[in-house]
Amino acid sequence: MTKTMPGAAGDLAEAYPDVWSAYAVLGKATAEAGPLTARERRLVKLALAIGAASEGAVHSHTRRAKSEGIEAAAVMQVAMLAIGPLGLPRAVAAKTWIEDIE
Repeated sequence: MTKTMPGAAGDLAEAYPDVWSAYAVLGKATAEAGPLTARERRLVKLALAIGAASEGAVHSHTRRAKSEGIEAAAVMQVAMLAIGPLGLPRAVAAKTWIEDIE
């Protein structure tokens, strides 16, 4: 199996293809569970990654947003929206993680 994703997720997919396949099926099912558009789902996933303080996930969802044509201003607005519920330090951290990719 050729590694197609960077980082730990790619390592997991390579080492445990059956687990990764099941995870992918779950991801597809959750994406289809409601009316959100692909753009909205990506921005929500980015917001969740910011809320979880997961630098790797913020990098991943920023990278994906960029490849899907989501404008940089929208991605950055998600970080700015984090100020209220999560606090300035978390939002600033998210901003720097987003800038790592952009």
